Amino acid sequence: MAQLSIHLFFFFNTTYFFWQVHRTHSCSYSDGIANSEYPRRGLLLCIGCLTVYTICEKSDVHSCHMTLIDINVAVGCLAHCYNIVLLTQAFRKKFIIPDFETFVANINQIYHKVQRQEDGRVADYIPHLAKFSPDLWGVSLCTVDGQRYSMGDTRVPFCLQSCVKPLEYAIAVHEAGTERVHRYVGKEPSGLKFNKLSLDEEDKPHNPMVNAGAIVISSLIKVNVMCVMDFITKMAGREFVGFSNATFQSEKETGDRNYAIGYYLKEKKCFPPGADMIDALDFYFQLCSIEVTCESGSVMAATLANGGICPITGERVLSTEAVRNTLSLMHSCGMYDFSGQFAFHVGLPAKSGVSGAVLLVVPNIMGVMCWSPPLDKVGNSVRGIHFCQELVSVFNFHNYDNLRHFMKKLDPRRQSDDERNKSVVNLMFAAYSGDVSALRRFALSSMNMELKDYDSRTALHVAAAEGHVDVVLFLTEVCKVNPFVKDRWGNIPLDDAVQFGHENVVKILQQYHHLYSAPESMPRMEDNQKLETMKGVA
Repeated sequence: MAQLSIHLFFFFNTTYFFWQVHRTHSCSYSDGIANSEYPRRGLLLCIGCLTVYTICEKSDVHSCHMTLIDINVAVGCLAHCYNIVLLTQAFRKKFIIPDFETFVANINQIYHKVQRQEDGRVADYIPHLAKFSPDLWGVSLCTVDGQRYSMGDTRVPFCLQSCVKPLEYAIAVHEAGTERVHRYVGKEPSGLKFNKLSLDEEDKPHNPMVNAGAIVISSLIKVNVMCVMDFITKMAGREFVGFSNATFQSEKETGDRNYAIGYYLKEKKCFPPGADMIDALDFYFQLCSIEVTCESGSVMAATLANGGICPITGERVLSTEAVRNTLSLMHSCGMYDFSGQFAFHVGLPAKSGVSGAVLLVVPNIMGVMCWSPPLDKVGNSVRGIHFCQELVSVFNFHNYDNLRHFMKKLDPRRQSDDERNKSVVNLMFAAYSGDVSALRRFALSSMNMELKDYDSRTALHVAAAEGHVDVVLFLTEVCKVNPFVKDRWGNIPLDDAVQFGHENVVKILQQYHHLYSAPESMPRMEDNQKLETMKGVA
């Protein structure tokens, strides 16, 4: 990849190709890429050293009053494959949510609408939680591409409390496997309060999302709280994850109900052999006292939405099996005894905590962390629940929303037809006018060089008809486009070259016909296609 970066660097310099700092930053910001992200902060800081993103064709570089890109800076920016694809996605609006500005405008409206809710009471049975103001209200979201947006009190640390249960379960499954974990814990919703002394017909806790199940899961994890915090930090993209010792002490002093559950589990022999009940309870209290912010919590949720791969670092943190099982249980059991109602109205995996947090996952799209301390009668954040309900009333995120025929909701994933039409026009005009530099830019930005116009003609058709040898060579030798595509009259590019008498183009295409071999599998993987195009252009 470093070699590819050096090739790209020389490509930029030999064609007088430069980055424009303000354009890059404004593009990144409007697409939801935050300046402070890790490890992308290195990318965005490096971009500050790159001067202009423009073409100075047939002009002296030194007369343009521009500074050439330093090779060390260029390689530092481009050496990581993830950064190349990230920049490509940003410039071409190929993120999971292409029109991010419109999307966050709708999110803002929902946020302010929900902010007017004044129902609920702050939890006071844990003294440390009672100190939070009921006016605190924050929402952060992070997409699977790493697009970010935050509103309100999103940098105030708060304890995960029960929001740690799905994370704890995911870690246990990741380490021990599904079969071993569910030897000791069930999978069914209990229909009871989260802290009830109740087991299923097999004398196991009903599921990992109630206190009894979480305490047993704590006994299955063979690491200490620091290791779990490190795991959660990886899920959060190395963003803020802390520990509240005051909350931990409060939990221990006021946790009589949990101690009762622990002794009940011990009496029913629910713990694995060799497990110590007091140690398991201590560990559980410690996990509940882990602190995050809305911003770091949204990345954790996005890691679950992204199949266990952190969208900020690109690191695989959890196995796909662990994520699938976790989301299934969050969907059926995650919202205390409001879980059925939440699954019916919202239809998304979520987990709430008595600190006022709601961890919401929109699979394959984004993760959301809402936080507002006032709770309803079952222990869920009033504003958090309302926000989730409003979210699925505006966007078609409900698991069972029809994506094709239900037109009353917005689909932020949908690409604009105008963008595709604009791409076709630009591509055809570049081929018509013989502008190889423009075609090179399109190829570097991962545009499909085989796009067709309304007559099913490709750029190669147009270039062959116009007799542009350089363009034909670029499309065949570098982009390796298909030369056998037929337009609506049944002509391939070679037919056009013959018809208009361009003998040089005819020879090139005839030779290319013998060399060309169609891809073995169609469609090709998108990321591989991007990288192959970049390598070819370089």
